[in-house]
Amino acid sequence: MAPDMNPPPINVQPLDTGSTFRSQAYHALKQAISQMDIYDHNDEIRLEERQLSDMLGVSRTPIREALTLLEQEGFIRLQPRRGIFVIRKTKAEIIEMIQVWAALESMAGRMVAEHASDEDIRTLWDLFRNFEEHDLKDHVSEYSDANIAFHKSIIRLSGSKLIQEMTDNLFIHIRAIRKLTIGQENRVERSIHDHKEIIKALERRDVDQSERLIRDHTLGLAAHVEKHCDFLE
Repeated sequence: MAPDMNPPPINVQPLDTGSTFRSQAYHALKQAISQMDIYDHNDEIRLEERQLSDMLGVSRTPIREALTLLEQEGFIRLQPRRGIFVIRKTKAEIIEMIQVWAALESMAGRMVAEHASDEDIRTLWDLFRNFEEHDLKDHVSEYSDANIAFHKSIIRLSGSKLIQEMTDNLFIHIRAIRKLTIGQENRVERSIHDHKEIIKALERRDVDQSERLIRDHTLGLAAHVEKHCDFLE
């Protein structure tokens, strides 16, 4: 799927006054950036400080403080006299990030198989029940959301706060690439098959198999990006 020409809008909501504006602005902007489809268009994504201030309903000072934190975490870059830009990674960088995610999520899967409750593991099936009686090709967007939720659920069910924190800063790029590529090369059909096998291994409490299936599944995304995503260069 070729990228669109127009950059996506940023969707942020006004802040309440219950905690520091800087903290709220930071979390609101980080969440909004994480939900943007940053690789499906050609132009740079530029954020406007005045627009963000108006959308969040706060002065520019907490916006600037939040942007400084986001720059330190590698989400944006601040360029004097040019503006604020959401950072997009190169193809090589994305492949490396997917490989790191594969290592982290496969370890998370191992922990799920060891410690998660039977009930929590069963909830993973619920993410895909709506697709059992439908042609997946007609519901790629909905499946893409379920796919992303599945991988986030594996991380969450591991119970590891550190793995969650480490994957949070990769998520903006991993989410965008998964969403962009899920409709390519029959990846939807392969994806749902892999997910079912992963859940079965988790239910069997097969620690090694769970870890291997999750790692191989995510590394398959890295191989797909290597082969089909030259436009990222």
